[in-house]
Amino acid sequence: MSETVKKRSKSRVSGVDRFLTFIRVLMATLIVLGVVAFISQQIWPNNPFAEWRNPDARGLTGDQFKGLVVSGLSQGAMYGLIALGYSMVYGVLGFINFAHGEVFMVGTMSGWITSEKLNDAGLWESNFILSLFLIIFVAITTSTVTAVITERIAYRPLRNSPRLIPLITSIGVSFFIQNAALGLFGPASKGYPRLPEWLAKQRSILTVEISGTKILVMVVAGLSMACLWYLVERTQTGRAMRAVAEDKEIASLMGINVNRTIVITFAVGGAMAGVGGILWGLLFRSVTHMTGFLPGIKAFTAAVVGGIGNMGGAMAGGIALGSAESIAPMVILEPLGVPGVSQLKDAIAFTVLVLVLLFKPAGLFGEKLSQEDRG
Repeated sequence: MSETVKKRSKSRVSGVDRFLTFIRVLMATLIVLGVVAFISQQIWPNNPFAEWRNPDARGLTGDQFKGLVVSGLSQGAMYGLIALGYSMVYGVLGFINFAHGEVFMVGTMSGWITSEKLNDAGLWESNFILSLFLIIFVAITTSTVTAVITERIAYRPLRNSPRLIPLITSIGVSFFIQNAALGLFGPASKGYPRLPEWLAKQRSILTVEISGTKILVMVVAGLSMACLWYLVERTQTGRAMRAVAEDKEIASLMGINVNRTIVITFAVGGAMAGVGGILWGLLFRSVTHMTGFLPGIKAFTAAVVGGIGNMGGAMAGGIALGSAESIAPMVILEPLGVPGVSQLKDAIAFTVLVLVLLFKPAGLFGEKLSQEDRG
């Protein structure tokens, strides 16, 4: 009887393995076919395959391709900043804080309120640099306070509960913050004030035309990541965070205040979300109560793609995800004749997640798990 059960179990496992192998081969084949079709289309626009699948396509110019790369990097940088919060909380507490996208939305919304007040006072145009620092400060403050309050009220009482309970709680907190913003500000989209001409205009860097807004986004994201790296790797607070992420009990025995360290982790993650919220508002110039939902889900995807719990991986995963969203529709899908490729960015993002889980389940840079999780 036991031998029969073992044989059935082996056949099921081998069946699943065969199915996953088939999916891997299929997806890899489609990607290679799309890239080859794109290259052929660039060299010979009227080749037989292009005439069959997409006769209206004429490929991309060099400037268009560079523009896609820049757009992907700027959007991916924002995904990476949000993903840092997911990775940091998972590294310390071992659960995914699905309310983190709404912390990002709070930062974007508070930045909009502040920018409107500054615009009414005339400071937005006359002294944009000061206005920028003010809205970043307000967004970081509100997002940090929101994250800390959320940890104190919603998560700390559940710290010793099974992991499913804080996970479900985080979804409830997400809906609460969404509906609170809806009740306070209404469902209509709110627009950031018009950016100064000197910031919005195109600039040429190494033959690449980039708008000043995208340069600002990438520079601020890079500086934020550098500051976070320094905090985590070179300060006593960072060492405490890494110790708590490794083993909370041993860290407590060594004299580390675990509760305080967890609060700091939420605060730092909230600050990164606040910076990302301002950059999102400056780049897309609009915010609603649902602004944090899809970017939050994509940032979680970026954290998994890079390796959950790995902060460098979270930033790299965000950039990879943003780049794939921007480039893949035109480089892979459009040459294959897929209709409406511009509407498939969200599908591309989650396809990247599936691909990474199929080929490297631990993420591109590997997971960083606590001793309890590894056990």
